[in-house]
Amino acid sequence: MAFLLKKILETANPLNSSTSTSSSSSNYSISSHVSLSDQIIVCSSSTGEFDRIPLDIFMQILKLLGPKEAAKLTVICKSWKLIVSDNMFWISYLQNQQGPWDSMFFAETNLRSGYPLRTYPSRMQSFMHIYGQRAQVPGAIIIDGGSGYCKFGWSKYDSPSGRAATFLEFGNIESPMYSRLRHFFATIYSRMHVKSYTQPTVVSIPIIQSDNTQAAKTARRQLKEAIYSALFDMNVPSVCAVSQATLALFAARKTSGIVVNIGFNQTSVVPILHGKIMHNVGVETVGVGALKLTGYLREQMQQRNLRFSSLYTVRTLKENLCYVAIDYEAELRKDTEGSFEVPVEGWFTLKQERFQTGEILFQPRIAGLSATGLHQAVALCIDHCHAAGLTPDETWFKTIVLAGGTACLPGLVERLEKELRVILPSSLSNGIRVIPPPYGADSAWYGAQLLSNLSTFPNSWCITKKEFRPKSRRNFMW
Repeated sequence: MAFLLKKILETANPLNSSTSTSSSSSNYSISSHVSLSDQIIVCSSSTGEFDRIPLDIFMQILKLLGPKEAAKLTVICKSWKLIVSDNMFWISYLQNQQGPWDSMFFAETNLRSGYPLRTYPSRMQSFMHIYGQRAQVPGAIIIDGGSGYCKFGWSKYDSPSGRAATFLEFGNIESPMYSRLRHFFATIYSRMHVKSYTQPTVVSIPIIQSDNTQAAKTARRQLKEAIYSALFDMNVPSVCAVSQATLALFAARKTSGIVVNIGFNQTSVVPILHGKIMHNVGVETVGVGALKLTGYLREQMQQRNLRFSSLYTVRTLKENLCYVAIDYEAELRKDTEGSFEVPVEGWFTLKQERFQTGEILFQPRIAGLSATGLHQAVALCIDHCHAAGLTPDETWFKTIVLAGGTACLPGLVERLEKELRVILPSSLSNGIRVIPPPYGADSAWYGAQLLSNLSTFPNSWCITKKEFRPKSRRNFMW
């Protein structure tokens, strides 16, 4: 490679452009290359001896150099600059980076400006510039504070590195929230073997106090302030705290839609427009969550005298054997027996329990629960979004993104779409699309990862301790 660079410096001189006309007449020559980024035909300078190499082969040679060495070639002459600066050339490097390319492209076009999000995609800078910025991003510690379990890890890793009880359930429940948060965050940093002052931190916040009353607004603000205060008092350089529902939406590569988050204790139906939760439209809550489904399966197993040692066994069976029936009444007439081996415990066989467990999301009464069905809560949210008339484009609330581990139950997407088309008028049901959890139970963590690896992070999304103090008495953006 050193020889190749030396050869380039010796031969690619702008002054020899007048002597390279013979090679530039070829259809495949580099000097006649049309840049894909700005469609400028290069005819005023040459790449010297490299004009003789077919363009596709030449681009492969450049890719072998690597991004750092390739970027140096932009200073040689106009031909080199236009070729090396080509967007498609740098997209090939970005596609080899961590994470799916389509998620990266979504983030750089929709999220790089920070909050408030623009209502239209921002004008893209050159991908060479974006690549260079992303290479300098420090990364972040991500703490996905779910309603039952917390996922934590380093944003440069492919997945969360650990799990723990969430801060809402952590420590002495009677202790002040600030004290519990300090203890919780200190535990996370200790488990990750990192110092709190070394990296920015991104925290996801579960949906609590979801209505639009003044008391609910105050509760949400106090929780957000407690999170920022606890982290800044631990000398974290910058912090970004974002709603779990919003991060799950970002993970699905959307900025607007309805997020159905089946949490640990309850299910939240959250309308989000341009990244902002529409509390004024109405966040619907259903008193059925993952814990209720696990508890109902346990009751059914006990009725059949199936012996198990812990709730972990029941949860494992729920995750591996249970599903949601498209047609509940028809499923009752089928043979649905299935078996699964739980480590240490042995083999278990379930029958109708397999689909009756998930059915309580739509018919809570069969488990003795007085709660609204999931499809009814989503339909109500859609109706409220339509009535609010927030934007002329009413397609935004027809995108429904599922989130949470229980939302991964097979058949849930199809059943929810079916029920919504039954109870909604055609004007609202047409075009509805239910999207399964893009990353299962870890969707919010991956949404935070998108933010943490942005080319403009942390400046566009985080606040520092100095910036936090003047804002502490005002409502936060999320």
